[in-house]
Amino acid sequence: MTLSQAPTKRTTAASVASTPVERNPMPPSMTRSSELEDLHDTVLIPEPKIKSATVANIEKLQKEREERRAQQNHVKKQKEMEKNIDPGNPNYQFLLMIREYQSQIDYRPLKMSDQVMDNRISVCVRKRPLNKKEIGKKEIEVITIPNRDHLIVHQPQVKVDLTKYLDNQKFRFDYTFDENTSNEMVYKFTAQPLVKTIFEQGFATCFAYGQTGSGKTHTMGGDFTGKNQNCAGGIYALTACDVFKMQHSQQYRKLNLSVSCSFFEIYGGKVFDLLKHKALLRVLEDGRKEVQVVGLQEVPVASESDVLDLIRQGTDMRTAGATSANSNSSRSHAVFQIVLRKDKKLWGKFSLIDLAGNERGQDTGNSDRQTRLEGAEINKSLLALKECIRAMAKNSQHVPFRTSKLTLVLRDSFIGEKARTCMIAMISPGMSSCEHTINTLRYADRVKELGADEGGSSPPLGDDELMLRDGGGGDDGENEDADLSLVCSRNGTDKNTFDMMKIISNLNSAEEDALYSQYGVEQSMKMWQKEIGTLLGRSSTVDYDTENF
Repeated sequence: MTLSQAPTKRTTAASVASTPVERNPMPPSMTRSSELEDLHDTVLIPEPKIKSATVANIEKLQKEREERRAQQNHVKKQKEMEKNIDPGNPNYQFLLMIREYQSQIDYRPLKMSDQVMDNRISVCVRKRPLNKKEIGKKEIEVITIPNRDHLIVHQPQVKVDLTKYLDNQKFRFDYTFDENTSNEMVYKFTAQPLVKTIFEQGFATCFAYGQTGSGKTHTMGGDFTGKNQNCAGGIYALTACDVFKMQHSQQYRKLNLSVSCSFFEIYGGKVFDLLKHKALLRVLEDGRKEVQVVGLQEVPVASESDVLDLIRQGTDMRTAGATSANSNSSRSHAVFQIVLRKDKKLWGKFSLIDLAGNERGQDTGNSDRQTRLEGAEINKSLLALKECIRAMAKNSQHVPFRTSKLTLVLRDSFIGEKARTCMIAMISPGMSSCEHTINTLRYADRVKELGADEGGSSPPLGDDELMLRDGGGGDDGENEDADLSLVCSRNGTDKNTFDMMKIISNLNSAEEDALYSQYGVEQSMKMWQKEIGTLLGRSSTVDYDTENF
């Protein structure tokens, strides 16, 4: 056995020694690579298929679902943190009731990817977060925004037997923005859709309305840190940026439109130019019944930085005064206008308005005479604004724009099929501001109803409207009184309030006339003083002309 097996072993060893491949085998990776190359030579690798529309839609829905879940988790975490509020807070029971109500809500907040609606009149609501002062007072939030167009106010109430309960009032608007919404997102759904309007020879208007301290100036003008303003994030600047982009776009470049800006405020029924050292301006109607702001400075702008400089300049000049709601309360309507012109003729105009606070009597009732007059003038202008939007929605032949200086300077924004308006109602979330918040929402809700009635039939005309449409009313003063009467009757204003508004309007007009007369006298005196100086200078010469002197 051993002799027969020995040669076999020798033969095997010799064969192994004589085969170099088996002694130095090829690495597996190289073997696989060569096999793949051979396979590629014989089999064509198909190109990746393009995703079908169905697959793309499914992926989009999955992405939106993930975003929604992330937002819901964020809201839930915030609510859990708020539950740790001090149980010693006197409003703790109301807070628990609100949290219990909110726990049953499926939150679906507005997202940047949501579709933007194309409405002629759009009404939105923005809720700001609690500020440091409110947190220090242990305020509780009474506003819930469950989805993109609904809002709930949890108004605390106490029964006769001292039982506490909530009156949950629901509102619906075009868009609702919660406290986590950025200015950029608010702009996308409010002012941005209106930019195209002014390039099509239209008039666009976007105004922020609400209680003092509710965030109007922050939304329109940008962030404020102490006395420093970052106006790049406000709707003023964001609108200007898109205007320049559209101006240089291929679609509108051939129009050769020029862009200019003006910035003025309306305070106590008077108009002041914020870009010309607060010069007093006069608002008049010319022979063609077009409203002209005499002396208003329009500054040509070529870039966003030019606009930012004007915004800072005007904001610093704006009138501010103290109320019980805000130590730095804006008591005037600020109007920032972006004007497009073609060969110096008006092409389109975008008016961005930061309205004065809509305080009620309790904020100014114990104040001095000047503050009460301010409040009365502000309330009158806000009523007039609502009625002008009513006329715009109804396509009425008569718009009561003469009722206030605000609506008078915005006359073009309410007339014509190419006029579009957006209102941003600003609300404070705290329990102490609940009544103010409800008043703001009711005003906004009424404006929304007017927009929803767009294209509907107009109500029967009253005697005042019939007189105005027939050309009655005489001069501008009588027309102004008729407009004021119409506005007051539409809003159920009593006779005493109407008489007070009429007296204030007449006082403002008389004061304005007196001021302009005084300015005229001053200018005449300067002219005569200059002329007399020239004559006296000639008389000092030896051979001056006595007869001419």
